[in-house]
Amino acid sequence: MILGSEMERTFEMNQERVLTVYACVRASQTGERTFPEIVQQLSAVGVERYHADYTRLEKTFYFGDGESIVTTIPHESQRIGDEFSAAEVEAAVRQSQRNEHTYGDFVRKTIAAGCVGYWVHITGRHTVYFGRKGETHVEPFPGGPTSD
Repeated sequence: MILGSEMERTFEMNQERVLTVYACVRASQTGERTFPEIVQQLSAVGVERYHADYTRLEKTFYFGDGESIVTTIPHESQRIGDEFSAAEVEAAVRQSQRNEHTYGDFVRKTIAAGCVGYWVHITGRHTVYFGRKGETHVEPFPGGPTSD
């Protein structure tokens, strides 16, 4: 019986993770929650980091125990800009921080700026945006030191 209850706990935990991840993806799309709120919710279920891949239109969420969940990024496909512009990426980030546009707008602007994706390092408290030639722009989370 112990094995059965352990399996039930594992299933419930994994179900909570999946539901939380998908709820956060939806909330970012609809603007229901802010980035700090989403990061807090993801962290609460054990997400250490996640990767947004604009080429494949996917996000992969990585947990501290080695598990991961892949979701789609529900956006129209858009040609990624040829040249990476860290200044344009930073401008889009600042607009998001001031609630001046939607997440969809943010994605469109960063793709146009040559960004092919980004890593959000929840435990490291920063995001790394990158271009097709390996260029990067590191954006610390507001209000705190970063580490990696």
